[in-house]
Amino acid sequence: MSKLPFFKQIILLSVILSLVSFIFPQNSFSLSIDEQIAAVSKQISDLEKAIDPLKKETTSLTQKIKNAKASIANVENQVKQIGQELIETEADLEVQKTLLDQRVRRLYKNNKKFDPLAIFLSSTQNSDVIRQFSWFQAVINQDIRLISSLGQQITNLNTNKKNLDAQKVNLAALKKNLESRFGFLEGEIKKAEDYKAELSKKQQDLIAAKTAMFNTSVGDVSTSTDPASRADYNPGFSPAFALFSFGAPHRKGMSQYGAYGRSKNGQNYQDILKAYYGDIRIDTVDMPGSINTSAGSLPFEDQYLVGIAEMPASWGENGGMEALKAQAIAARTYALSYVGWRLSNKSASGSICVTEACQVYKSSRYSSPGLWKSAVEATRGQVIVSNSTGDIFSTMYASTAGGSIYSYSSLGHSTPQIWDTSCGSQSCWPNDAWEKKSDSAWYYKGWYRTRGNDTCGRSHPWLTQSEFSDIINAVLYYSKTKDYSHLSQIDSGGCFGGNDPSAWSRDELARQVGSHGGPVSSVNSVNVNYSTGGYTQEVRVETNKGGFTFSAEDFKTVFNLRAPGAIVIKSALFNIEKK
Repeated sequence: MSKLPFFKQIILLSVILSLVSFIFPQNSFSLSIDEQIAAVSKQISDLEKAIDPLKKETTSLTQKIKNAKASIANVENQVKQIGQELIETEADLEVQKTLLDQRVRRLYKNNKKFDPLAIFLSSTQNSDVIRQFSWFQAVINQDIRLISSLGQQITNLNTNKKNLDAQKVNLAALKKNLESRFGFLEGEIKKAEDYKAELSKKQQDLIAAKTAMFNTSVGDVSTSTDPASRADYNPGFSPAFALFSFGAPHRKGMSQYGAYGRSKNGQNYQDILKAYYGDIRIDTVDMPGSINTSAGSLPFEDQYLVGIAEMPASWGENGGMEALKAQAIAARTYALSYVGWRLSNKSASGSICVTEACQVYKSSRYSSPGLWKSAVEATRGQVIVSNSTGDIFSTMYASTAGGSIYSYSSLGHSTPQIWDTSCGSQSCWPNDAWEKKSDSAWYYKGWYRTRGNDTCGRSHPWLTQSEFSDIINAVLYYSKTKDYSHLSQIDSGGCFGGNDPSAWSRDELARQVGSHGGPVSSVNSVNVNYSTGGYTQEVRVETNKGGFTFSAEDFKTVFNLRAPGAIVIKSALFNIEKK
């Protein structure tokens, strides 16, 4: 079969789905084989006429094709069963034919043996003779019935054999016809699945590129703020919508800005570390002389730790000295855990990288450490030990968690899930989060720049009414279909390799979502609900099509795909503002 254009392939895929539904209904096996074959043949003919207007997209095609083949196999089994029954009947009739001659001869003899008129006129009318006559007459009548039935069975057998042969021919032709289509369609389905997989990878790459804008600690990123990323920025149009993330990236372990806020409030480094890592103690132990890194073997305390560039040394001059000490102990423990050093063996064979993928070490920090060196020396040999395991564990940390810290487990130790606020609960969040008190630039931020600081044609993260309505349509479509194959951004701003050619335009998306509650053309209000677990749980919008409530997780996924340029939601804890 010659290669068809893609839209015709979709048409044929639609045909096969319709064909599957028509081949054999649930009660079809109560029909005769001829009726089933006739029904299928008619449906094929009808469907051929309907090919042109069919342009529906389909799902689960491979399974449906398998179901169709299974239906044909069931009919084949029926035909085989009928054929076997006919063989058995034919064998039985062969035996009956042998007996038939005997019954015919016996019937002939029995008919000649007694003369009913002679018995009636007989003067004796012996009762035994009469009974014998009655018995022979019954035998004669039985033979007559058997002979007649056998003759009918033979006639039916010959007729059924002819019908069966015809059914086999028809079924073989039907199977060949369908299998030829299946063969073509399966190849096209494979191509479509490969293409879909390619789209999925493109979308994953897009999200990865967007979310890679910030994935490090405060020490490796400029602390300067971007006025356009703040909620009080005026985009110059109204209504305007923007997504603001609370913190980034992983929100586990110690918040560096949270530690800074706590330190400025008078907490010491032990209190800070216990707040973030839970049931722990700070022990002073013998340290290894050196550590293997991707930059070579370095003296552990006197060079490697002094060169850790994960927190600004200047914080020590502004009330953050206890935060620097907490960072020094967390960094020391993290490095030892990473290379496999344990209290029990005090040896390690692993190596640690010197980038943000592990823990940042810079020779420039080592050359000019400032008060950071004082924090390292003041905590020399101190590590974080789990009270539950009696050993160290991976002490994760990051710049900003948005006021809520996730729990995580490492080497048998579990950290707590906390609201990182002055009241110690969600009740005073978000205004009294320690990170907000320490003025983290990432506490509540709208993200619209790439990691390389490219704005992708946008000067702020705010969206127009039509842009935000388009995103709502995308989320609405996904919430109903669980399909985001065509929901990638249509305005990349020249970033991320350009637009995905499979992405639907706004008009096409509006048309597609028409049967799923849309299309939405205006959003009147938007609200979010937060979970006590530290994430946004629901997004509620009021639109010209009514109100919709979406899973925040679905909303975040689709938003990050569809939003223009590098605009992205960085955290599962986010808010939506309208001005």
